Amino acid sequence: MHLLKLSVSLLVSLAVSCVQAARVPQYQQLPPLREQAAIQDAWTVERVSNVPQLLRKYEVDAWLMSQKEYAEDTVFWSLKSATQFSARRRTVDLFLANTVEDASFSYNWIDNTPEVWSELRSVLEAHNVSSIAVNADTDVAFSSGLHVGEFGKIVQELGPEWEKKLVVEPMVGVEFIGTMVPGRLEWYRRLQETAWAIITEAFSEAVIEPGITTTDDVRWWMRDKIQQLNYTTWFMPDVSILNAEDPFGDHPMTTDREVIQYGDLLHCDFGVTALGLNTDTQHMAYVLYPGESEDDIPEGYIGGLKQVNRLQDIVKSNMKVGTTGNDILKTSLKQMRNEGFDGKIYCHPIGDWGHSAGTLIGMFNLQEGVEVLGDLPLLDNTYYSVELYAEYFVAERNQTMNFYQEEDVYWNDEIKDWDWVWGRQEKFHLVRPPVDRVFRVQGP
Repeated sequence: MHLLKLSVSLLVSLAVSCVQAARVPQYQQLPPLREQAAIQDAWTVERVSNVPQLLRKYEVDAWLMSQKEYAEDTVFWSLKSATQFSARRRTVDLFLANTVEDASFSYNWIDNTPEVWSELRSVLEAHNVSSIAVNADTDVAFSSGLHVGEFGKIVQELGPEWEKKLVVEPMVGVEFIGTMVPGRLEWYRRLQETAWAIITEAFSEAVIEPGITTTDDVRWWMRDKIQQLNYTTWFMPDVSILNAEDPFGDHPMTTDREVIQYGDLLHCDFGVTALGLNTDTQHMAYVLYPGESEDDIPEGYIGGLKQVNRLQDIVKSNMKVGTTGNDILKTSLKQMRNEGFDGKIYCHPIGDWGHSAGTLIGMFNLQEGVEVLGDLPLLDNTYYSVELYAEYFVAERNQTMNFYQEEDVYWNDEIKDWDWVWGRQEKFHLVRPPVDRVFRVQGP
């Protein structure tokens, strides 16, 4: 029975890969801003409704946030309405794990008078709150958003008896931000497809003319394309020429070969932002020589892409919910080396932020483990960027090269496993010489 299940799973995986390989990514148009706001606010309502359960999970009675305009708590950006652009006056949010009778579990004050504190104390007293989580952690950014001045104000206004009940539980903020409600997935897929579509066009003859186009030209074309589509981004697109003499990891932008040439292996690191969501993708492309086809890609490059695909599979298979990022990293690196190759793993949560809330599975410079953040448990119902590279010996260059990939995954609750948001790169993007350019090169 186990072998039968394994065979069925393998067939399904192969079928999905074939479908993905045949798909051509399309640009996904965003709805009007009013409609976007309604979509985002519906997601926020759903996320907030989960807070009491979250507080009970971590055994705290309440969760308190206080912030002033332009000095917002990190969590504010995941709580606010789509038409809020900052906190106003003093903005105070309080959530309760349990309520008396039919009272609300959620309270919000926007005030610049002392009344906010008296009303806050009244709510706390009415619900007999014995522990209040505040975002004052020293290590986790998503649970460190309470400014020191606001912390002092809370202590001053609530008094010593309530001060004793303030606690720091970093997983409340981490899990609130890190949990993706089901309704977000449809639009996250559209964002991911749009990112793929931009990369596909950028890494083509429509944008690149070998011998003329520079890596910087492509970066700015991608940035302009994002703007034309009414999307934005959380980091400047990066485009580079991969070569063994100037490894991407040490020098992200090659300086001696900025102009893209025939035969170059290109790399991009790229993401789009819309509807409060962020993507992160790394792909590679090959620049065909005149007269070449896909069959002429060096075998060493094809082998390198397959190797990094294998490392993706290894990491994804070891992403067990509840396991720490450091344990996933250790297990994955060991499996990789047992299979006879090397590389690096540096995966991160993604969603509300590009580098979002959750455990880290390595960092580029920390392959032995990541303090604090690597010790957090892996959550389900979240999104992750599986980011890594694999080393592969390229016989055509007589050198070992690094092959980079990054794709976003989501927790598929139906199969209780991680799945690619839109797909993963299993073939190189190709920059094909236009026919007229081929004739110019080959003619007298």
